[in-house]
Amino acid sequence: MEEEKILIVVDMINGFVEEGAMADKYISHIIPEIEKLIQENKEVIFIKDCHNKDCAEFKSYPEHCIKGTKEAEIVDELKKYEEKAIVFEKNSTSAIFAEDFISNLENRNNLKEITIVGCCTDICVLNLAIPLKNYFNQKNRDIEIKIHKNAVETYNSQVHNRDEYNEIAFKLLKQSGIKLY
Repeated sequence: MEEEKILIVVDMINGFVEEGAMADKYISHIIPEIEKLIQENKEVIFIKDCHNKDCAEFKSYPEHCIKGTKEAEIVDELKKYEEKAIVFEKNSTSAIFAEDFISNLENRNNLKEITIVGCCTDICVLNLAIPLKNYFNQKNRDIEIKIHKNAVETYNSQVHNRDEYNEIAFKLLKQSGIKLY
């Protein structure tokens, strides 16, 4: 039986790229690389930040990506791939807790590789990759978790230096056994 590989695209949605309190248009520069990876992979999972108005996360971050708004939709350039993909909505910074996410992965006996791309490198990408690696380690499953450095990005602000936070995230990911490409 063929080894299974999955591409997970994290939070490439309008609320982080195009508009809203958490958006940074600079993140859009990774879209062409993500699109290339989507075209190269048989199976794609999209993760979408999708919150209710009273979300507990809004005590830590500004209100963003409210369910049913344009902010919670995949960016236009990648939207055409959504129909053939599996889509999970998350209400926290970690997709690992999205409903049915883990059960979708745990029954795949031939799963050998997961590539994670998207934003934000130091928040949602990191909070998926490391717990996912830990989960498979706990289950004693040898599944390679990969990050393409040219297909992840984070935002920039006065208190959040993009380059610094990307570099910190890459160090933490590598230290956790995630392969960086």
